[in-house]
Amino acid sequence: MRQSSVRGDRSRRRREPDAPELGWDDGLHADGGLPPDAPGWTPADGDVPPEDGDTSADGGHRKGGRPRRGKGRKVLRWTAFSLAVLIVGGAGAGYWYYEHLNANLRKAPRSLGGGGLKKPDPNAFGQSPLNILLLGSDGRNSAENIKLGGARQDADRKPLADVQMLLHVSADRSNMSVISIPRDTRVTIPQCTDPKTHQVYPQTSAAINQSLQHGGPGCTLATWQELTGVYIDHFMMVDFSGVVSMADAIGGVPVCVDNNVYSHDSKGHGSGLKLTKGTHSVKGVQALQWLRTRYGFEDNTDIGRAKAQHMYMNSMVRQLKKGTKLTDPGRLRDLAEAATKSLTVDDGLDTVKKLYDLGGDLNRVPTKRITMVTMPWQYSPDESYVMPKPGDAEATFALLRNDTALDGKDKKKKATPEPKASTPKGELKVAVQNGTNSTVNGPVSGRAAVIQQRLAGLGYGAAGTDPALTTQADTTITYRDKGLRGDALALAKALGLPKGAVRESSSATGMRLVIGNDWRTGSAYPKTSGDDKSADKAPDSADALNGEDSKACMKVNPQYSF
Repeated sequence: MRQSSVRGDRSRRRREPDAPELGWDDGLHADGGLPPDAPGWTPADGDVPPEDGDTSADGGHRKGGRPRRGKGRKVLRWTAFSLAVLIVGGAGAGYWYYEHLNANLRKAPRSLGGGGLKKPDPNAFGQSPLNILLLGSDGRNSAENIKLGGARQDADRKPLADVQMLLHVSADRSNMSVISIPRDTRVTIPQCTDPKTHQVYPQTSAAINQSLQHGGPGCTLATWQELTGVYIDHFMMVDFSGVVSMADAIGGVPVCVDNNVYSHDSKGHGSGLKLTKGTHSVKGVQALQWLRTRYGFEDNTDIGRAKAQHMYMNSMVRQLKKGTKLTDPGRLRDLAEAATKSLTVDDGLDTVKKLYDLGGDLNRVPTKRITMVTMPWQYSPDESYVMPKPGDAEATFALLRNDTALDGKDKKKKATPEPKASTPKGELKVAVQNGTNSTVNGPVSGRAAVIQQRLAGLGYGAAGTDPALTTQADTTITYRDKGLRGDALALAKALGLPKGAVRESSSATGMRLVIGNDWRTGSAYPKTSGDDKSADKAPDSADALNGEDSKACMKVNPQYSF
């Protein structure tokens, strides 16, 4: 099914539920209680059913195969990023209180998958990009989480990772890219081992939000690495608790709608959000209504909701950058308590000092160079789940792997003549290494030897093999000495590799050719269209939103206008 046709009729297909659904995302309650936007309303125990009334671990698919689009739990889609942003906002507030806050943090192993990607070598200036996986858990492991998330009967169910965003900060800290992924995207979840129980979860194909149930956030990180080929340095995961405190502490975030909107209908669908056309500063319950609104924005699906959440987060970043929020020490202290108590981090990001330093890195990025996108996607042939859109999804992931900004505004290098090879081919020492150690597809044995023999046939008689097996998405040639660039380019040309595969690295020793998972068979590189003209921005299907866009307004669905 073509993407255009899917978008064209999605509102019609998904507007009618299996039965009326009432809950925290609804304007009215079955018992005649107050709607969420009524004065004095607070969530009562049991008010909030699971998303769309479904408790299954498959992300909530409807009977008949159609995927359910989220309700109450979707507030978490913004929370993880909000926490990262709030750390930035608090970075200048002082170094006090950190030891106490350290004790609040929960820690877990970074990755639970086997093998794993190798962290990219730093560039010629010793700089490395930073990738952080931001997760929102729907866990109901406390009375507070049950009150916020509802469904007490789910208290013992393993949580799902219903919020997943990869935050990429460029090596030079000049730009930031954030990519969201729909929670019901069908992916391969690699084999993972629970660090507490030592239970081994076999490799499987399932909705990506289920990966959290396979041992914890480290399995979700391993799943992302397999899907994207991007090495992920850290994860940060939040649960329901602290959400309301964070929303209130922000003190108001400007949002815009292009028409009057009331997210409510006669069947009880909607968040209860009611705004007139134009810009409004939302906070507290109204901010939560904005963030969970599906019925009323665009085509009444999670895709429109994700865009609204991106707008909210960008606006919040602009507010924090202006220094207009979180200036009250007491408010900041309360926020820090709520945030750290609801946060789980990997064991490499296990102190508030490290979070503070991370906030400094994030704060260096200009707002105008922040770009938020949704992974290009499409429905499966039977429309029962979401899958990465062929071509566009991989192109987006490749931009992150190559540390290329999604906004297309990276400085263009001046066209200068490339250096010529300075070392005779027969004398150039090249270490060839097998990088096909995929935990999903398994390694391809002998790849280094195959390519080394190809090089020998091309006259590179001094090329040898490195027996160490590694994991890498793209085939690369790295070198340290600038004087070797001409030789590296000549080597790439001989093998048919694009120029982008040649990279200078401050940690490289000699010249190294790593055969990646893009070249798992044959001795000839599988050249594809555009290899010599790599994309320099996110594809249109990623629906990019720039952090400086203060004029963005959500498009209101006419069925929910007044």
